[in-house]
Amino acid sequence: MAERFSSLAGLPHRHGDCYSAGVKHPLAILHANCQGEPLARALLASPEFRRAYAPRVFLNYTREELPQSALNACGLFLYQHLGPQWGGLASDALLRRLPSGCPSLCIPNMFFRGPWPLWSGAPGFDFRDTYLDRLLDMDLPAQDILRVYLGPGLARHFDLDALLAETVAMERERQARTPVPYLDHVLEHFRKRPLFLTVNHPSSELIILAAQGILRELGLAPAEERELSAFTTGYEDFFLPIHPQAAAHYGLAYGGAEARYPVYGRERSFTEYAAAYVACRQAGVDDFIGFLKAA
Repeated sequence: MAERFSSLAGLPHRHGDCYSAGVKHPLAILHANCQGEPLARALLASPEFRRAYAPRVFLNYTREELPQSALNACGLFLYQHLGPQWGGLASDALLRRLPSGCPSLCIPNMFFRGPWPLWSGAPGFDFRDTYLDRLLDMDLPAQDILRVYLGPGLARHFDLDALLAETVAMERERQARTPVPYLDHVLEHFRKRPLFLTVNHPSSELIILAAQGILRELGLAPAEERELSAFTTGYEDFFLPIHPQAAAHYGLAYGGAEARYPVYGRERSFTEYAAAYVACRQAGVDDFIGFLKAA
């Protein structure tokens, strides 16, 4: 059940920043993951939001504390739902600490594994790939791992349709917590163009879609198109490469064998990216992002 907005009673580029342009505005707290900072910038493209609030982002996944002084100054609380396992940072716990009558809205926490069916959230390594990890665990030479991994038959080893259905079902559950829809847009368009840079880094198109939905729910003027014409999320330096066989299976208009992707300052093919993954793991390096940046 969606957690609905409770009715209403300079530019930030880092979490914790607060835009005020010399004017004292009520604080709009965004308790969110890496999507919060670009979302705050998109919201500021609405002149009505910009006149009403000074946004400040608190990162939920780092367990950044929200001081009571900030909550006391809060005039709008926008949050990605966190369950009771988060203790004092759980959404229900934070909502109880807000001033009486402070409006709040559960906002999207967008995640989509669609183009990356082999992605795994297992800890210990960045952007884990279940198939590569399985082959690496067999202690095969790198060339044999890549020959099998890149060779034909991905759909024989994995039920790609079931994996897509699984991520869609998971996202429907997440979307049900917010009155701001986005999943139908994803399902309608993800085959035509990239809507995610990684499984949890939505494109600028989706951030803007979410921002407009939030503004609509708040009853505020939409973000102005001219303000958003050059909008970027800040995460465009990395696009998680897509297995060409997954792209073909899902009928993606992108992600083919010849595709090249921005990978922290240089372009790589999927084959080059997979080779770097194997080399990093076999070298015993846990920091894959650092490995990619240094390569």
